[in-house]
Amino acid sequence: MRTAAHASAKAPSQRQLRVGELIRHALAELLARGEVHDPDIEAMTITIPEVRMSPDLKLATCYVMPLGGRDAEKAVAALQRNQRYLRGAVGRTLTLRYTPDLRFRVDDTFAEGDRIDALLRSDKVRRDTGTGGPPGDD
Repeated sequence: MRTAAHASAKAPSQRQLRVGELIRHALAELLARGEVHDPDIEAMTITIPEVRMSPDLKLATCYVMPLGGRDAEKAVAALQRNQRYLRGAVGRTLTLRYTPDLRFRVDDTFAEGDRIDALLRSDKVRRDTGTGGPPGDD
């Protein structure tokens, strides 16, 4: 018997990955063409690095980041305000049996990567790994 924890830890299927990519491309195209008439969205360039699909393909979690990383929460709020229009436009663009609900989240993978880089460059890690720590600490 599978529990919810097992289902969430399972890797996405090829179908989930494919549909996620289709939705990502459709949303990126809509935003690039300026089809969403919202002053907040028009004022920034928004990238969509990833779209994760639920196992039943009825929910798409879209990770977004404005270029430059500023006003990420503002971008998510603007996209959420226009969620109904975006879902309809994606449904018209793609030939899916069911157009998934769209959920927008801030993509924090860049911040996480920067945090890990900073940790790896710290003096304590260098000293522990023997790659450039203070002399005589070996």
